[in-house]
Amino acid sequence: MSGPLALVTGATGFVGSHVVEALLGNGYRVRALARPTSRRENIAGMDCEVVLGDLLQPDTLHRAAMGVDLVFHVAADYRLWSRDPRSLYRTNIEGTANVLEAAHAARAHRIVYTSTVGVLGIPGNGSPGTEQTPVTLQDMVGHYKRSKFLAEERARKMAQEMALDMVIVYPSTPVGERDIKPTPTGRIIVDFLNGRMPAYVDTGLNLVDVRDVAAGHVLAVERGSAGGRYILGNQNVSLKQILEMLADIVGRPAPRARLPYWVAYGTAVLDTFFRGTLLGREPRAPLEGVRMASRRMYFDASLAVRELGLPQSPVREALRRAVAWFIANGYVARCSQPVAAH
Repeated sequence: MSGPLALVTGATGFVGSHVVEALLGNGYRVRALARPTSRRENIAGMDCEVVLGDLLQPDTLHRAAMGVDLVFHVAADYRLWSRDPRSLYRTNIEGTANVLEAAHAARAHRIVYTSTVGVLGIPGNGSPGTEQTPVTLQDMVGHYKRSKFLAEERARKMAQEMALDMVIVYPSTPVGERDIKPTPTGRIIVDFLNGRMPAYVDTGLNLVDVRDVAAGHVLAVERGSAGGRYILGNQNVSLKQILEMLADIVGRPAPRARLPYWVAYGTAVLDTFFRGTLLGREPRAPLEGVRMASRRMYFDASLAVRELGLPQSPVREALRRAVAWFIANGYVARCSQPVAAH
């Protein structure tokens, strides 16, 4: 293989591993950055070079970036609860700055920086947000969103000062296989499969097949405009609709009870205090996640569809693959496994 060499941070994660796979499928050579402690099953069998490094150790990033043509900075600390929120800011802000400095030193031709729709604005009239919807730091709910908002500000400033050719992509809510942690959305799927979701709150998300998100990264490097910003999303759906799709996939009734927001909020306050503050364990219902659910996170990905050719694969199929993967990889108790999902 003799295509351009791309460095991918966060390569062992959910989105990152799909970016690696998409790059390899399009003729790129890939150098996958992994921490020494990272689980690597997501990229097992992929024809990529694995290099050890850490976002907070600049020397390891400079070694990893040596000789690369492209840099995909996918890695982030994506948690809605942390005993020490300062760790999110270090990884997401300082880690991003370190990656960009390494890319600049390596004279990389283009950088694709993976942000999140969580840092974009949502119109007050209920219409979907776009790349241009006004937003401020004060609009950010919780440490994860705040850290990613500040990280993007830092990245855009550095790109301007160092004349970096950088494209920013904003994945919405990816679903599909290899969600190993899992993400908050993956937990919704797992909880449903394990019968731990008796009710739902009135909220909504923009779902997108994780494979389309990965394709969007490749398209961004090939077709994106310098300084361009693109939402990588697809279908706006309510949580009720997501659960109904899951119910149809596995042949199990969807929860019918809608939980009032104030009940969900109160439950999250107690759960975060007892499990998080007192026991030091991740809450099952982090307060930050419930606060985010107070507004529907709907977005418009038409710019990426129009300028990049972002695929719009059916999200139902991505949910089906996610269900099958979670069951096959032991996330669902055997007594809870639905017959229709086998």
